[in-house]
Amino acid sequence: MRNSIKVGNWEFKRNVRNKSFIISLFLTPLLFVIFATAPTFLSNLGDDEPSTTVYLNDQVGVYEAIQPVIEEGDFVSWDVIETSDEPEQMQSTLTTEEDAAYIFISEDTLETGTVTYMVGDDVSGSFENELNVLQQPIKQAQLQVAGLSNEQMQLVQQPINYEVASVEEGTESTPSEEQEAGGFPYEKALPSLFAGLVLFSIVISGMMIFQSASQEKKDKVAEIILSSVTASELMQGKILGYFSLGLLQVAVWITLVTPFALWKLEDIPVLEYLFVPETLLLLVIAILGYLLFAALFVGLGATIEDASTSGNFQGLVMMLPFIPFFLIAPILSNPSGIIAEVATYVPFTSPAVMLMRLAVLDEWPWVEMLIGLAILIVSIWIFMKLAGKIFQVGILIYGKNATPQEIWKWLRA
Repeated sequence: MRNSIKVGNWEFKRNVRNKSFIISLFLTPLLFVIFATAPTFLSNLGDDEPSTTVYLNDQVGVYEAIQPVIEEGDFVSWDVIETSDEPEQMQSTLTTEEDAAYIFISEDTLETGTVTYMVGDDVSGSFENELNVLQQPIKQAQLQVAGLSNEQMQLVQQPINYEVASVEEGTESTPSEEQEAGGFPYEKALPSLFAGLVLFSIVISGMMIFQSASQEKKDKVAEIILSSVTASELMQGKILGYFSLGLLQVAVWITLVTPFALWKLEDIPVLEYLFVPETLLLLVIAILGYLLFAALFVGLGATIEDASTSGNFQGLVMMLPFIPFFLIAPILSNPSGIIAEVATYVPFTSPAVMLMRLAVLDEWPWVEMLIGLAILIVSIWIFMKLAGKIFQVGILIYGKNATPQEIWKWLRA
Protein backbone atom coordinates (compact mmCIF):
# COMPACT_ATOMS: atom_id res chain seq x y z
CA MET A 1 0.00 0.00 0.00
CA ARG A 2 2.95 2.30 0.70
CA ASN A 3 4.17 2.00 -2.88
CA SER A 4 0.63 2.60 -4.17
CA ILE A 5 0.50 5.87 -2.23
CA LYS A 6 3.86 6.87 -3.74
CA VAL A 7 2.56 6.14 -7.24
CA GLY A 8 -0.62 8.06 -6.51
CA ASN A 9 1.36 11.02 -5.22
CA TRP A 10 3.56 10.96 -8.34
CA GLU A 11 0.55 10.81 -10.68
CA PHE A 12 -1.14 13.66 -8.81
CA LYS A 13 1.90 15.96 -8.90
CA ARG A 14 2.66 15.16 -12.53
CA ASN A 15 -0.84 16.06 -13.70
CA VAL A 16 -1.49 19.01 -11.41
CA ARG A 17 1.50 20.77 -13.03
CA ASN A 18 0.16 20.07 -16.52
CA LYS A 19 -0.87 23.29 -18.27
CA SER A 20 -3.90 21.75 -19.99
CA PHE A 21 -5.19 20.42 -16.66
CA ILE A 22 -4.76 23.82 -14.99
CA ILE A 23 -6.54 25.58 -17.87
CA SER A 24 -9.48 23.15 -17.79
CA LEU A 25 -9.60 23.39 -14.00
CA PHE A 26 -10.47 27.08 -14.13
CA LEU A 27 -12.09 27.22 -17.56
CA THR A 28 -14.87 24.73 -16.74
CA PRO A 29 -16.52 26.78 -13.92
CA LEU A 30 -16.05 29.91 -16.03
CA LEU A 31 -17.97 28.29 -18.89
CA PHE A 32 -20.65 27.23 -16.41
CA VAL A 33 -21.11 30.82 -15.24
CA ILE A 34 -21.16 32.09 -18.83
CA PHE A 35 -23.83 29.60 -19.92
CA ALA A 36 -25.88 30.34 -16.79
CA THR A 37 -25.83 34.10 -17.31
CA ALA A 38 -25.88 34.29 -21.12
CA PRO A 39 -29.69 33.90 -21.53
CA THR A 40 -30.35 36.72 -19.05
CA PHE A 41 -27.71 38.91 -20.66
CA LEU A 42 -29.06 38.32 -24.16
CA SER A 43 -32.63 38.96 -23.05
CA ASN A 44 -31.54 42.24 -21.49
CA LEU A 45 -30.01 43.26 -24.79
CA GLY A 46 -33.46 43.02 -26.31
CA ASP A 47 -34.79 45.48 -23.74
CA ASP A 48 -33.09 48.34 -25.59
CA GLU A 49 -35.90 48.43 -28.13
CA PRO A 50 -37.81 51.75 -28.13
CA SER A 51 -40.97 51.91 -26.04
CA THR A 52 -44.37 51.94 -27.69
CA THR A 53 -46.37 55.12 -27.21
CA VAL A 54 -49.80 53.98 -26.04
CA TYR A 55 -52.73 56.40 -26.06
CA LEU A 56 -55.16 55.08 -23.46
CA ASN A 57 -58.81 56.17 -23.25
CA ASP A 58 -59.75 54.58 -19.92
CA GLN A 59 -63.36 55.30 -18.94
CA VAL A 60 -63.59 52.70 -16.17
CA GLY A 61 -60.40 53.31 -14.10
CA VAL A 62 -58.39 50.25 -15.13
CA TYR A 63 -55.13 52.13 -15.67
CA GLU A 64 -54.71 52.85 -11.96
CA ALA A 65 -54.37 49.11 -11.29
CA ILE A 66 -51.81 48.42 -14.03
CA GLN A 67 -49.79 51.65 -13.80
CA PRO A 68 -47.11 50.21 -11.42
CA VAL A 69 -46.60 47.19 -13.70
CA ILE A 70 -46.20 49.37 -16.79
CA GLU A 71 -43.82 51.77 -15.07
CA GLU A 72 -41.55 48.90 -13.97
CA GLY A 73 -41.31 47.79 -17.59
CA ASP A 74 -40.75 44.11 -16.78
CA PHE A 75 -43.61 42.80 -18.91
CA VAL A 76 -44.43 45.65 -21.31
CA SER A 77 -42.50 48.61 -22.66
CA TRP A 78 -45.16 51.31 -22.94
CA ASP A 79 -45.15 55.07 -22.63
CA VAL A 80 -48.78 55.62 -21.68
CA ILE A 81 -50.52 58.89 -22.54
CA GLU A 82 -54.06 59.20 -21.21
CA THR A 83 -56.51 60.68 -23.69
CA SER A 84 -60.26 61.24 -24.10
CA ASP A 85 -60.25 60.88 -27.90
CA GLU A 86 -62.52 58.33 -29.54
CA PRO A 87 -61.13 55.71 -31.96
CA GLU A 88 -62.16 57.73 -35.01
CA GLN A 89 -60.16 60.72 -33.81
CA MET A 90 -56.99 58.68 -33.23
CA GLN A 91 -56.57 57.30 -36.74
CA SER A 92 -54.68 60.32 -38.06
CA THR A 93 -52.42 60.38 -34.98
CA LEU A 94 -51.39 56.74 -35.41
CA THR A 95 -50.70 57.34 -39.08
CA THR A 96 -48.27 60.19 -38.48
CA GLU A 97 -46.49 58.94 -35.31
CA GLU A 98 -43.95 56.12 -35.19
CA ASP A 99 -44.47 53.10 -32.93
CA ALA A 100 -47.79 54.31 -31.51
CA ALA A 101 -50.95 52.47 -30.47
CA TYR A 102 -54.37 53.30 -29.04
CA ILE A 103 -56.47 51.41 -26.46
CA PHE A 104 -60.12 52.16 -25.73
CA ILE A 105 -61.71 50.79 -22.52
CA SER A 106 -65.34 51.73 -21.84
CA GLU A 107 -68.45 50.43 -20.09
CA ASP A 108 -69.08 48.25 -23.14
CA THR A 109 -65.74 46.56 -22.47
CA LEU A 110 -66.98 45.38 -19.06
CA GLU A 111 -70.22 44.05 -20.59
CA THR A 112 -68.76 42.31 -23.64
CA GLY A 113 -65.21 41.59 -22.45
CA THR A 114 -63.80 43.13 -25.65
CA VAL A 115 -61.02 45.73 -25.67
CA THR A 116 -60.84 47.98 -28.73
CA TYR A 117 -57.34 48.92 -29.87
CA MET A 118 -55.51 50.26 -32.93
CA VAL A 119 -51.82 50.12 -33.84
CA GLY A 120 -49.59 52.02 -36.23
CA ASP A 121 -47.54 50.43 -38.97
CA ASP A 122 -44.31 50.37 -36.92
CA VAL A 123 -45.70 48.63 -33.82
CA SER A 124 -44.17 45.24 -33.00
CA GLY A 125 -46.26 42.13 -33.54
CA SER A 126 -45.84 41.26 -29.85
CA PHE A 127 -48.07 44.19 -28.85
CA GLU A 128 -51.16 41.98 -29.02
CA ASN A 129 -49.63 39.62 -26.44
CA GLU A 130 -48.71 42.57 -24.23
CA LEU A 131 -52.38 43.48 -24.03
CA ASN A 132 -52.81 40.57 -21.62
CA VAL A 133 -51.58 42.92 -18.89
CA LEU A 134 -55.09 44.43 -18.99
CA GLN A 135 -56.90 41.15 -18.45
CA GLN A 136 -56.78 40.90 -14.64
CA PRO A 137 -57.78 44.55 -13.90
CA ILE A 138 -60.67 44.35 -16.39
CA LYS A 139 -61.84 41.09 -14.82
CA GLN A 140 -61.70 42.77 -11.41
CA ALA A 141 -63.81 45.65 -12.69
CA GLN A 142 -66.35 43.23 -14.16
CA LEU A 143 -66.75 41.50 -10.80
CA GLN A 144 -67.30 44.85 -9.08
CA VAL A 145 -69.97 45.78 -11.61
CA ALA A 146 -71.63 42.43 -10.95
CA GLY A 147 -72.09 43.50 -7.32
CA LEU A 148 -69.82 40.93 -5.68
CA SER A 149 -68.36 41.69 -2.27
CA ASN A 150 -64.61 41.80 -1.69
CA GLU A 151 -64.73 38.35 -0.07
CA GLN A 152 -66.64 36.91 -3.02
CA MET A 153 -64.24 38.47 -5.54
CA GLN A 154 -61.27 37.09 -3.62
CA LEU A 155 -62.84 33.63 -3.61
CA VAL A 156 -63.52 33.75 -7.37
CA GLN A 157 -59.94 34.79 -8.13
CA GLN A 158 -58.31 32.29 -5.76
CA PRO A 159 -56.50 29.52 -7.69
CA ILE A 160 -57.51 25.90 -7.23
CA ASN A 161 -55.06 23.80 -5.15
CA TYR A 162 -54.71 20.02 -5.27
CA GLU A 163 -53.66 17.60 -2.56
CA VAL A 164 -53.17 13.84 -2.69
CA ALA A 165 -55.23 11.79 -0.25
CA SER A 166 -53.47 8.84 1.40
CA VAL A 167 -54.79 5.32 0.85
CA GLU A 168 -54.79 4.77 4.61
CA GLU A 169 -58.14 5.61 6.15
CA GLY A 170 -58.31 8.78 8.18
CA THR A 171 -55.03 10.28 6.91
CA GLU A 172 -54.15 12.57 4.06
CA SER A 173 -50.85 13.86 2.79
CA THR A 174 -50.02 17.53 2.74
CA PRO A 175 -48.18 18.87 -0.25
CA SER A 176 -44.66 20.04 0.43
CA GLU A 177 -43.75 23.69 0.49
CA GLU A 178 -42.12 23.38 -2.94
CA GLN A 179 -45.22 21.67 -4.41
CA GLU A 180 -47.53 24.36 -3.06
CA ALA A 181 -45.35 27.03 -4.54
CA GLY A 182 -44.96 25.08 -7.76
CA GLY A 183 -41.21 25.51 -7.43
CA PHE A 184 -38.13 23.34 -7.77
CA PRO A 185 -37.55 20.92 -4.82
CA TYR A 186 -34.16 22.38 -3.87
CA GLU A 187 -34.06 20.71 -0.46
CA LYS A 188 -34.11 17.22 -1.98
CA ALA A 189 -32.31 17.93 -5.23
CA LEU A 190 -29.29 19.98 -4.11
CA PRO A 191 -27.51 17.12 -2.25
CA SER A 192 -27.97 14.85 -5.28
CA LEU A 193 -26.81 17.57 -7.67
CA PHE A 194 -23.72 18.09 -5.54
CA ALA A 195 -22.95 14.36 -5.45
CA GLY A 196 -23.57 14.21 -9.21
CA LEU A 197 -20.99 16.95 -9.72
CA VAL A 198 -18.50 14.96 -7.66
CA LEU A 199 -19.24 11.79 -9.65
CA PHE A 200 -18.91 13.59 -12.98
CA SER A 201 -15.65 15.27 -12.01
CA ILE A 202 -13.83 12.24 -10.64
CA VAL A 203 -15.07 9.99 -13.46
CA ILE A 204 -13.75 12.49 -16.03
CA SER A 205 -10.46 12.52 -14.13
CA GLY A 206 -10.59 8.73 -14.00
CA MET A 207 -10.73 8.62 -17.78
CA MET A 208 -7.26 10.17 -17.67
CA ILE A 209 -6.06 6.84 -16.20
CA PHE A 210 -6.77 5.31 -19.59
CA GLN A 211 -4.52 7.86 -21.29
CA SER A 212 -1.82 7.53 -18.63
CA ALA A 213 -1.54 3.74 -18.89
CA SER A 214 -1.66 3.89 -22.68
CA GLN A 215 1.02 6.61 -22.83
CA GLU A 216 3.40 4.75 -20.53
CA LYS A 217 2.97 1.68 -22.66
CA LYS A 218 3.54 3.67 -25.86
CA ASP A 219 6.68 5.32 -24.44
CA LYS A 220 7.95 1.90 -23.28
CA VAL A 221 8.61 3.04 -19.73
CA ALA A 222 6.37 0.46 -18.08
CA GLU A 223 9.29 -1.96 -17.49
CA ILE A 224 11.24 0.77 -15.68
CA ILE A 225 8.28 1.58 -13.43
CA LEU A 226 7.54 -2.08 -12.74
CA SER A 227 11.12 -2.64 -11.65
CA SER A 228 10.31 -0.64 -8.52
CA VAL A 229 6.65 -1.53 -7.87
CA THR A 230 4.36 -4.42 -8.68
CA ALA A 231 1.69 -4.18 -11.36
CA SER A 232 -1.01 -4.27 -8.67
CA GLU A 233 0.61 -1.37 -6.77
CA LEU A 234 0.97 0.62 -9.98
CA MET A 235 -2.69 0.14 -10.85
CA GLN A 236 -3.90 1.02 -7.34
CA GLY A 237 -1.63 4.07 -7.27
CA LYS A 238 -3.06 5.35 -10.54
CA ILE A 239 -6.61 4.95 -9.26
CA LEU A 240 -5.71 6.76 -6.03
CA GLY A 241 -3.84 9.58 -7.81
CA TYR A 242 -6.59 10.38 -10.28
CA PHE A 243 -9.18 10.16 -7.54
CA SER A 244 -7.26 12.93 -5.75
CA LEU A 245 -7.20 14.96 -8.96
CA GLY A 246 -10.98 14.62 -9.22
CA LEU A 247 -11.44 15.84 -5.64
CA LEU A 248 -9.17 18.80 -6.39
CA GLN A 249 -11.34 19.67 -9.38
CA VAL A 250 -14.49 19.50 -7.27
CA ALA A 251 -12.94 21.71 -4.57
CA VAL A 252 -11.85 24.36 -7.09
CA TRP A 253 -15.15 24.29 -8.98
CA ILE A 254 -17.20 24.61 -5.80
CA THR A 255 -15.00 27.45 -4.53
CA LEU A 256 -15.49 29.38 -7.77
CA VAL A 257 -19.15 28.57 -8.41
CA THR A 258 -20.55 28.79 -4.86
CA PRO A 259 -20.58 32.63 -4.71
CA PHE A 260 -22.38 32.69 -8.06
CA ALA A 261 -24.90 30.06 -6.90
CA LEU A 262 -25.57 31.93 -3.65
CA TRP A 263 -26.14 35.11 -5.66
CA LYS A 264 -28.52 33.46 -8.15
CA LEU A 265 -30.34 31.50 -5.41
CA GLU A 266 -30.37 34.23 -2.80
CA ASP A 267 -33.74 33.11 -1.45
CA ILE A 268 -32.64 29.47 -1.13
CA PRO A 269 -30.56 28.32 1.89
CA VAL A 270 -28.13 26.37 -0.30
CA LEU A 271 -25.57 25.55 2.40
CA GLU A 272 -28.28 24.49 4.84
CA TYR A 273 -29.67 22.04 2.27
CA LEU A 274 -26.21 20.62 1.51
CA PHE A 275 -24.99 20.01 5.06
CA VAL A 276 -27.36 17.15 5.81
CA PRO A 277 -26.66 13.43 6.53
CA GLU A 278 -28.15 12.40 3.17
CA THR A 279 -25.32 14.22 1.36
CA LEU A 280 -22.74 11.86 2.90
CA LEU A 281 -24.57 8.79 1.60
CA LEU A 282 -24.87 10.33 -1.86
CA LEU A 283 -21.13 11.07 -1.87
CA VAL A 284 -20.44 7.42 -1.01
CA ILE A 285 -22.49 6.41 -4.06
CA ALA A 286 -20.47 8.81 -6.22
CA ILE A 287 -17.15 7.43 -4.96
CA LEU A 288 -18.25 3.86 -5.57
CA GLY A 289 -19.16 4.84 -9.13
CA TYR A 290 -15.65 6.24 -9.63
CA LEU A 291 -13.99 3.05 -8.34
CA LEU A 292 -16.02 0.94 -10.77
CA PHE A 293 -15.15 3.00 -13.84
CA ALA A 294 -11.54 3.55 -12.72
CA ALA A 295 -11.01 -0.22 -12.69
CA LEU A 296 -12.39 -0.42 -16.24
CA PHE A 297 -10.28 2.46 -17.52
CA VAL A 298 -6.98 1.39 -16.00
CA GLY A 299 -7.39 -2.15 -17.30
CA LEU A 300 -8.47 -0.91 -20.71
CA GLY A 301 -5.53 1.51 -20.97
CA ALA A 302 -3.10 -1.38 -20.52
CA THR A 303 -4.52 -3.15 -23.59
CA ILE A 304 -3.97 -0.28 -26.03
CA GLU A 305 -0.68 0.50 -27.73
CA ASP A 306 -1.88 3.88 -29.02
CA ALA A 307 -5.03 5.63 -27.75
CA SER A 308 -5.55 7.27 -31.15
CA THR A 309 -5.91 3.85 -32.80
CA SER A 310 -8.16 2.20 -30.23
CA GLY A 311 -10.73 -0.16 -31.68
CA ASN A 312 -14.50 -0.29 -31.43
CA PHE A 313 -14.32 -2.53 -28.36
CA GLN A 314 -12.33 -0.02 -26.33
CA GLY A 315 -14.51 2.84 -27.60
CA LEU A 316 -17.67 1.09 -26.41
CA VAL A 317 -16.20 0.58 -22.95
CA MET A 318 -15.30 4.28 -22.74
CA MET A 319 -18.97 5.15 -23.43
CA LEU A 320 -20.29 3.19 -20.42
CA PRO A 321 -20.24 6.16 -17.95
CA PHE A 322 -22.49 8.15 -20.30
CA ILE A 323 -25.31 5.59 -20.58
CA PRO A 324 -27.34 7.24 -17.74
CA PHE A 325 -27.67 10.41 -19.87
CA PHE A 326 -30.02 8.48 -22.16
CA LEU A 327 -32.18 7.51 -19.16
CA ILE A 328 -32.67 11.00 -17.69
CA ALA A 329 -36.12 11.58 -19.24
CA PRO A 330 -37.79 8.25 -18.30
CA ILE A 331 -36.26 8.25 -14.80
CA LEU A 332 -37.23 11.81 -13.89
CA SER A 333 -40.72 11.33 -15.32
CA ASN A 334 -41.24 8.06 -13.41
CA PRO A 335 -38.52 7.55 -10.75
CA SER A 336 -40.32 4.49 -9.38
CA GLY A 337 -40.89 2.85 -12.78
CA ILE A 338 -39.43 -0.37 -14.12
CA ILE A 339 -36.68 1.42 -16.09
CA ALA A 340 -35.46 3.28 -13.00
CA GLU A 341 -35.59 0.14 -10.86
CA VAL A 342 -33.71 -2.06 -13.34
CA ALA A 343 -31.08 0.63 -13.96
CA THR A 344 -30.52 0.80 -10.18
CA TYR A 345 -29.35 -2.81 -10.24
CA VAL A 346 -27.05 -2.48 -13.30
CA PRO A 347 -23.54 -1.56 -12.06
CA PHE A 348 -22.67 0.76 -14.96
CA THR A 349 -25.82 2.87 -14.51
CA SER A 350 -26.43 2.36 -10.79
CA PRO A 351 -24.49 5.36 -9.32
CA ALA A 352 -25.95 8.05 -11.60
CA VAL A 353 -29.45 6.54 -11.60
CA MET A 354 -29.58 6.33 -7.81
CA LEU A 355 -28.54 9.99 -7.57
CA MET A 356 -31.28 10.99 -10.02
CA ARG A 357 -33.97 8.95 -8.27
CA LEU A 358 -33.07 10.17 -4.80
CA ALA A 359 -33.24 13.76 -6.05
CA VAL A 360 -36.94 13.54 -6.91
CA LEU A 361 -38.46 10.81 -4.71
CA ASP A 362 -40.28 11.92 -1.56
CA GLU A 363 -39.49 8.63 0.19
CA TRP A 364 -36.26 6.82 -0.55
CA PRO A 365 -36.64 3.15 -1.60
CA TRP A 366 -34.18 1.80 0.96
CA VAL A 367 -34.55 -1.84 -0.05
CA GLU A 368 -33.81 -1.07 -3.71
CA MET A 369 -30.91 1.18 -2.68
CA LEU A 370 -29.32 -1.44 -0.47
CA ILE A 371 -29.62 -4.08 -3.18
CA GLY A 372 -28.17 -1.68 -5.75
CA LEU A 373 -25.28 -0.75 -3.43
CA ALA A 374 -24.55 -4.40 -2.68
CA ILE A 375 -24.43 -5.23 -6.40
CA LEU A 376 -22.24 -2.18 -7.03
CA ILE A 377 -19.73 -3.09 -4.27
CA VAL A 378 -19.48 -6.71 -5.45
CA SER A 379 -19.05 -5.50 -9.03
CA ILE A 380 -16.23 -3.16 -7.96
CA TRP A 381 -14.42 -6.05 -6.25
CA ILE A 382 -14.82 -8.27 -9.33
CA PHE A 383 -13.72 -5.59 -11.80
CA MET A 384 -10.73 -4.66 -9.64
CA LYS A 385 -9.58 -8.29 -9.72
CA LEU A 386 -10.15 -8.60 -13.46
CA ALA A 387 -8.52 -5.23 -14.17
CA GLY A 388 -5.50 -6.31 -12.13
CA LYS A 389 -5.00 -9.41 -14.27
CA ILE A 390 -5.48 -7.48 -17.51
CA PHE A 391 -3.15 -4.70 -16.39
CA GLN A 392 -0.44 -7.11 -15.27
CA VAL A 393 -0.27 -8.79 -18.68
CA GLY A 394 -1.32 -5.99 -21.02
CA ILE A 395 1.06 -3.29 -19.75
CA LEU A 396 4.08 -5.32 -20.94
CA ILE A 397 2.75 -6.34 -24.37
CA TYR A 398 3.72 -4.04 -27.24
CA GLY A 399 3.06 -3.83 -30.95
CA LYS A 400 -0.74 -3.80 -31.19
CA ASN A 401 -4.01 -3.19 -29.39
CA ALA A 402 -5.35 -6.25 -27.58
CA THR A 403 -8.45 -7.92 -29.01
CA PRO A 404 -11.38 -9.12 -26.86
CA GLN A 405 -10.26 -12.70 -27.52
CA GLU A 406 -6.77 -12.00 -26.19
CA ILE A 407 -8.15 -10.23 -23.12
CA TRP A 408 -10.36 -13.24 -22.45
CA LYS A 409 -7.28 -15.52 -22.56
CA TRP A 410 -5.50 -13.29 -20.03
CA LEU A 411 -8.47 -13.50 -17.67
CA ARG A 412 -8.60 -17.30 -17.91
CA ALA A 413 -4.85 -17.70 -17.37
